Formats: sequence, structure tokens, C-alpha cells
Amino acid sequence: MLRKAAKEGIVAETTNLYDHFFLQTGECRAKVTAARLPYFDGDYWPGAAEDIIYQMSQDDDGRKGNKKGILKKPITKRALKASGQSDFSGNASKDLLLMHKLGETIHPMKEDFIMVHLQHCCTHCCTLMVTGNRWVCSQCKDFQLCDGCYEAEQKREDRERHPVNHKDKHKLYPVEIGDIPADTKDRDEILESEFFDTRQAFLSLCQGNHYQYDTLRRAKHSSMMVLYHLHNPTAPAFVTTCNACHLDIESGQGWRCEVCPDYDVCNACYNKEGGVNHPHKLTNHPSLADQNAQNKEARQLRVLQLRKMLDLLVHASQCRCSLCQYPNCRKVKGLFRHGLRCKIRASGGCVLCKKMWYLLQLHARACKESKCDVPRCGDLKEHLRRLQQQSDSRRRAAVMEMMRQRAAEVAGTSG
Repeated sequence: MLRKAAKEGIVAETTNLYDHFFLQTGECRAKVTAARLPYFDGDYWPGAAEDIIYQMSQDDDGRKGNKKGILKKPITKRALKASGQSDFSGNASKDLLLMHKLGETIHPMKEDFIMVHLQHCCTHCCTLMVTGNRWVCSQCKDFQLCDGCYEAEQKREDRERHPVNHKDKHKLYPVEIGDIPADTKDRDEILESEFFDTRQAFLSLCQGNHYQYDTLRRAKHSSMMVLYHLHNPTAPAFVTTCNACHLDIESGQGWRCEVCPDYDVCNACYNKEGGVNHPHKLTNHPSLADQNAQNKEARQLRVLQLRKMLDLLVHASQCRCSLCQYPNCRKVKGLFRHGLRCKIRASGGCVLCKKMWYLLQLHARACKESKCDVPRCGDLKEHLRRLQQQSDSRRRAAVMEMMRQRAAEVAGTSG
């Protein structure tokens, strides 16, 4: 897919996180520092970096407590200068040590950390060029500079100019950058779906339904089904299985119990002589057309009601008027007071507390305010953050175990 995108000019370059940020190759003058690394919520490397920083602090504390211990050789100024660092303080030394240890962790699986550049990257400072000109070498295929680095290049001595340590210098010519749209704001409606809240939820959806992307045919089907679940959040997420013959039931082809939460039978088992031995009434599954109509209407109604409830929650948290005319404001305030006085609590089965906690959790997942007035919002956000950290830690441990097994297999094969 990336090769095709590069051929069509959509992608400027493909590389990986390790080669781009951990190595200073060729004429690259950018610092090797953790401050340059890009990351998204739930990424692998920030968690791995936190683990390494914690281990480094533990090692420092151990050396301070045991003066007779063997001190590790500090990182030299020469090594700091070679990595592009101009600051020779202890912080720069720790930064480079972190990058070294993180690089050792990432290197065996660097091909999995794919990076795609949608714009051309400056060879010297490694920033993406989105305005002005990019100065391209007339002879070297992959050498290009931004306006700032080009000006600095002209002020250098001849032996430091491109190509470095060569007698004959190459000419750079400008190419105007003018194919980037001025307005890149996304005006599409935001679609809420629990399957895309975390990586683990999306992984569970794909594993449960055998969505795979290893071939073009499977990738097309999987992408189509993922989009279906995104636009139809109330539709059953997983394939229904017959409780009698244990085969998958096609949509609109089975019977469901009105009492039991997870009892379904296929048409073949239901129509067998003697029927199905089940004490409760079974109703026919709705057809696919009926399901789609119900799902669309239900989704719109659900989203509307949810937005109203969350807006009401924020209003009631900030409202100090005892006779507020905002619809249902006093009811929500009553729920707040109930939560303070209730002895049963949600864990004990209190229906009102359960309803309140559900709304508070929904709000906390979407809230971006650092100082929010909604009760327990900060605590819930911290709880969700810890859960995500635990999930990421388990994922990192599983990846490291997989890499160890792979390395052991390669060593066994070569031996």
C-alpha cells in the first residue's frame, strides 16, 4: 500500500522510527534526543521510555546508597557532541543514555515502527518542509534542505558544505512548495464508538470476528466491517452462534430468547421435529434491512440523548442557582446529593449510583479540561490513565517476549 502511495506521489518517503531519530547518518545535523520523538496516546515507546527512566533512577539511588559500588563510566563530551548535543550538562548525558537504551530496545523490531512522510524532510534538521522552498541537490537523489538550513549552508566553509569532505561541491536549486492546502481542518462529524476508544478494544473486535489484513481480499473485507461497526454502534459486534448446533447464525436467520441474555438458535435447529427444549419464548431475528433502519434511528437518538445528558452534567456541576430553570438541572443536583449520602453505593447495587457513575465515566473519557468542575472527573481520568498504562505494560511485555522467542529461534537455526 505504501509503495503504491509513494508511486502516486501521495507519500514522499517511508522509513522507521529507529533510522530517522536514533541514527545520525550522512550529513544529518539534528540532535539525537528524546524531545524529537513523535508519539500518540498508547504508543509503545513512551511507556518503554518511562520504564527505562525509572530503572535509571533506581540505579542512581543504588549507587548513592552504596558508595563502594562500581560507578559506570559517564558519557563523554565527545559522544555528546557526536550526537548533536551542544549542552554538556548532566541532563544531556541522561537524555543520550535514555536514547541509547531505548534504541537497544527498539532496534530488533525497528521495521514494525513504520514512519510515513507526507512531505519532504530536510536532510540537516530533519523537519518536514511545508512552506517556502526546498533546495534539492542536482546530483544526489536524497539530499534536500529547507530555507533555514540552506542559508546556514551558504555561510559554512567549503570543506563543510555538501558534499562534506569532497573537493567538488554540488549545486542546489530551489523547488517551490505550493501543493499543501491552506485549510486542513476536519469538518466531518465525530463518531463515538467504544471499539475505537483503546487499541485493546479494537484488537478484541478484530480477534473476535477474525478480521485480518494479511491479504488484499481480507483487508478490504475487514476495513468494510470496521466501518460498518463505526457507523452502526448498536449493531451486534460479534457473530451469533447457535446454542444447539454451535454453528454461526446469519443475520435475520435465527431465533432469540426474550429472557436469557445470550441464547440463540438457528432456523434449522428451531424447525427440527420436537423443536428446541427451552423454557422461554423465542422470537425471530429481525432482517438485515430492518436492523439497518433501526440501527440508524437508534444511533441518532442515542447520540442526541447522550450529548444532552453530558451537557446537563457539566451545567449542574457549575450551577449555583437553587431555582434553576435549566431542564432537569435539579434532578442531576439531587443525584449528586444522593451520591454523598448513599450507604449502598454502586458496588452494593444502588440503581441511582450506577446511573450516576455511568454518566461520570462517559464524561471523564471525553473531558479535556485540566480543571473540571464535574465531581470525581479528575479521579476517573487518573483511573483510566492507570488502566491504560497497565494495558500498555502488558502489551510491551508481550512484544518483548515475542522478540526474545524470535531471537532464540534465529539463534537455534543458525547454530
